[in-house]
Amino acid sequence: MIDHIQTELLSSIRDVDVFRILLADLHDDMEGKVVRFRQLADLSMSLGSAGTMMPGGETALAAWTEARSSFVHGNFVATVLLCQGLAEHMLAAHLTLGLHAEKLPDRVSFNETLQRCVSGDVITQQDADDLRRLMNLRNPLTHYRSIDDPSNLSRRVVDSMSPAETHLLTDATFAMSMATRLLALPAFRLGD
Repeated sequence: MIDHIQTELLSSIRDVDVFRILLADLHDDMEGKVVRFRQLADLSMSLGSAGTMMPGGETALAAWTEARSSFVHGNFVATVLLCQGLAEHMLAAHLTLGLHAEKLPDRVSFNETLQRCVSGDVITQQDADDLRRLMNLRNPLTHYRSIDDPSNLSRRVVDSMSPAETHLLTDATFAMSMATRLLALPAFRLGD
């Protein structure tokens, strides 16, 4: 009796209503979801035949799994945030592994991680530059920027006269390609 009363207090939405909402959400942008899924499948062809090693534990794995899902379902801000987090966790964790393991500060900066990875030939300078670009896409999404800041999404929309969705899709596409490129590097690639 109490459970029934409590359920009614919390929500007036019935299960069938929730099902309808979820079904409509699944249907919306189905063509875009299929295109993005195929794009992701094509990008993943660069991974090793036996997959990839993903240092960084559960956080890196969750970031990769959720980034792929977010990209396919059109959650582009989440895709950018997750891909940058994946890169940060994977690269820092990689530095702490193996025969040449490094002791990192408890809160190592991403720039320091990138410098160490370039020095250790884990990534190229071009990889580091592109990962900084990814970081620069993420920062204005997580930290406030005034409308006058060129990295502010609204400013980008006004300056380019292109919709925010176009910018976010472009940013998310770059983020996914960068994450896949990272996973395909010799340090992480398994198999041919």
